[in-house]
Amino acid sequence: MKKLFALRGATQCINSGDDITKHITLMYDELLLRNNIAEADIVSLQFSVTRDINAANPAAVLRKSGRAENVALFVVQEAYVKGGLPHTIRCLLHCYMDAGAYPHHAYRNGTEVLRPDRSENDSMC
Repeated sequence: MKKLFALRGATQCINSGDDITKHITLMYDELLLRNNIAEADIVSLQFSVTRDINAANPAAVLRKSGRAENVALFVVQEAYVKGGLPHTIRCLLHCYMDAGAYPHHAYRNGTEVLRPDRSENDSMC
């Protein structure tokens, strides 16, 4: 039996198309690999970007990479918070996994400080 899960991810990157593409695809691949998810089981993927990330749209670069072709994608600019972590892209992926599954989140490239309770140090990608 499958159950709906929400998986979190975050990464920091340089504000360049190449770096955004690199880190978005690594984060996405890690979420799928860690959780043994097929794209057919993904309901939606939402991104938020800090205001200093504007060189590329994370949803567009993910699609251009050949991933998430049939997944509903959405991107918003994160609310500015004084002292917040800069150069950050966050994601919230809704997917179906086995009911007894344990969700593994993907905090990468310096974003582990956002949720140390949800971060795993042994990055697979």
